[in-house]
Amino acid sequence: MPHLLETLGIVLAVGLLAAAVVLLKDRFAPVSEAAEQREDVAEYIAMMVSVLYALVLGLCMVSVWENRSAAGDHVQAEASALHQTYLLAASLPEAQREPVRATARSYAAHVVDVEWPRMAAHEELRNEGWTLLDRLRVVSEVDDSATDAQKIAAQEVLAQIGYVDDARRGREAAAQETLSPVLWTGLLLGGVLTLAFMFLFGVNRSGGHVFMVMGLAGFIAFTVLLVHQLDSPFGGMFGAPADPFIRYFALERS
Repeated sequence: MPHLLETLGIVLAVGLLAAAVVLLKDRFAPVSEAAEQREDVAEYIAMMVSVLYALVLGLCMVSVWENRSAAGDHVQAEASALHQTYLLAASLPEAQREPVRATARSYAAHVVDVEWPRMAAHEELRNEGWTLLDRLRVVSEVDDSATDAQKIAAQEVLAQIGYVDDARRGREAAAQETLSPVLWTGLLLGGVLTLAFMFLFGVNRSGGHVFMVMGLAGFIAFTVLLVHQLDSPFGGMFGAPADPFIRYFALERS
């Protein structure tokens, strides 16, 4: 809720600022009749800038949304495979059941409590998670004294750990991936140019023009903030939550 109120406040402030600029421009630099007659080329250029900006905006939205969606898929796959490992521990030799379960709980707690804040801040993850995963592999191995059923269960456990490994690599990659600086430049520069053309050509202090400029400025500010939020796949309002880990291991971590 605080993030939403902050976003609405920024959008409203940008819209009011744009309206103030329109009123000041009309007061100190009104558009002359001669200038109005030469605006055909300016309107064409403004239209082309708007179309190109819409394309850049769409590309930015697709890029950040795909990364956010992939991040959520990796989290779900990793938590699900880890939970399957925890459940399959019941089929292992008795001496290995609790070590496997305890290591799985430790891994889930480490992901939620340690790695999630670092991913939200786009910080690089350390090796503790991989160390816990390697320990989980070691405690899941059975010796020759195990029964055939237990050996089959151990193979399935190792397969699930492999799925955890793959999903973890995808999660780490998603946490480090951000929108290209080139796209950020196009997004910000395109918004500035789009508004600048409105301020420079054909805008006066009529109620319709003021409302139009306020709406466009506020919408551009909203889209830029939306891209910024989505560009953090594990943080902000739209970041992938750690709910799958918490849900699967809530009782074990309590």
